[in-house]
Amino acid sequence: MKWRDDSAISDGSIDNMDLSGGYYDAGDNVKFGLPMAFTTTMLSWSVLEFGDSMGDDLQHTQEAIRWATNYLLKATSTPGVIYVQVGEPNADHQCWERPEDMDTPRNVYKVDSEHPGSDVAAETAAALAAASIVFKTSDASYSQTLIKRALQVFDFADKYRGSYSDSLPSAVCPFYCSYSGYQDELLWGASWLQKATEDASYANYIVSNAQSLGLSNSDNVLSWDQKHGGAKILLARQALFNKVGSFKQFRYLGDNVVCSLLSAKHTPGGLFHGDNDQSNMQYVTSTTFLLFTYAKYLRASNQVARCGNNQFTADSIRGLAKRQIDYILGENPLGMSYMVGYSTKFPQHIHHRGSSLPSKSQHPGKIGCNDGFSEGLKNNGPNPNVLVGAIVGGPDFNDQFRDDRNDYSHSEPTTYINAPLVGCLAALA
Repeated sequence: MKWRDDSAISDGSIDNMDLSGGYYDAGDNVKFGLPMAFTTTMLSWSVLEFGDSMGDDLQHTQEAIRWATNYLLKATSTPGVIYVQVGEPNADHQCWERPEDMDTPRNVYKVDSEHPGSDVAAETAAALAAASIVFKTSDASYSQTLIKRALQVFDFADKYRGSYSDSLPSAVCPFYCSYSGYQDELLWGASWLQKATEDASYANYIVSNAQSLGLSNSDNVLSWDQKHGGAKILLARQALFNKVGSFKQFRYLGDNVVCSLLSAKHTPGGLFHGDNDQSNMQYVTSTTFLLFTYAKYLRASNQVARCGNNQFTADSIRGLAKRQIDYILGENPLGMSYMVGYSTKFPQHIHHRGSSLPSKSQHPGKIGCNDGFSEGLKNNGPNPNVLVGAIVGGPDFNDQFRDDRNDYSHSEPTTYINAPLVGCLAALA
């Protein structure tokens, strides 16, 4: 990205911490810990399932993961404290600035024993644990650092239970409130720790707490907020391959997730679309990843998914997943690729500050908070900088897309839309 430059390199200094690095979640300039950790977990899961198909991009994916985990290690370096956000979101959203010009407050927000955040802490533990498996053979020392920290962070999440939305309401809401609570993250985090360590204590924890953590409920979604769908697929894998004897009872969970997706609502053109029209593509890429992943498990174990009296093979499930990716890349009623920079027709007016404003090489002078609105957000022209590869929020219920920079729910790209897509594309490769 030649049009990007250093930004926020003094993050954390307000609290005598180094919190530089990491990722902004979307088109804004705030580092939100919950979606960043989920993005990291999904990038790592993509490598673990489909890294063999990534070719030279495997190294690039590992570099992207390490950029995030280096930040998460810094954010968890103080025992009993986790830094979960950098940037004052209300002030940030009242400005339209390139990250390189940022002059809004870079407040830091943290959770601790008196102000718990089990959801963000357990997701951070999941990210560190998943990444530890990614680097297990290529960088054993780094892998050990990651898993050791993951264990500490999960213990903190479990011991001091509570939602970070209750501890930091004005900072994280309405941006990334933990609407689903923290139980799903505890289940998700424990599932990744069990996979990374193969320690029986985590298997016992999952079996003992399955009911209270909502494993048997009907929630089969996977997103930055909701983890039950992903946890069910992880646990079903262990049952399919008899990895953990006590997990045999979880075999049906994978089928339940797939069956709910097979009967999910679609747009007339065939895209998964739930009742929520806010950045729907995040659910498309994550649930499609689950389909590819479970199909892989079924094929390897020579089994099928059972939905009532119907059976679905691995190939049929892969076929459904492939149709979702084909839609994203242009096989849809508008002939629109929802990946920026891919194909001949793609979104030109994405809701992204750096993309919508001229780069520093083209405009060396500072573009102020208010000036950015007229030069960027409200400018009718296409974005001067193409954010190649970014997936936007996508079309509405009727396959329509306005390509309007002000329509952030459809035109804004996010890291957690892209991360699961990495695995999907590798599965097809």
